Amino acid sequence: MKYCQAKIGRVFVVRLEDGDKLPAILEEFASQHRVKRAICFLLGGIKDGGRLVVGPNQENARPVEPLYFELLGVHEFLALGMIFPGTDKKPHLHLHGTMGREGRSYTGCLRPGVEVWQVGEVMLVEIVGTKARRLRDDSTGFELLHP
Repeated sequence: MKYCQAKIGRVFVVRLEDGDKLPAILEEFASQHRVKRAICFLLGGIKDGGRLVVGPNQENARPVEPLYFELLGVHEFLALGMIFPGTDKKPHLHLHGTMGREGRSYTGCLRPGVEVWQVGEVMLVEIVGTKARRLRDDSTGFELLHP
């Protein structure tokens, strides 16, 4: 286990609108407001065709090859994510969520280009007092958090 201690900075209440694309819209928001690190709580709707990573294609393959799942139809969603700077020093949002429709639910890591349907509500809580960041791990291909 690796860890560091941090404090809460600013808190933003954000309403996303129909067609806003995740995670880009929140990474852009973070850049514009100079938020380098944060935790994000999201709820709302996701448009048809959003893609999720729902696991590795093969458990022991390296680098990891993602297994994708495409949502069919509009889904309700609840998600949790963290923003930390990557090696490019820009904010990177790692966002996992649960999407539901007609009694079925799917959980996974949202991929770039997932579109908000009608509305998305976000609480973005800035984290200050740390230099934690994401660094690429060559064996997995992931950008791992380094506290």
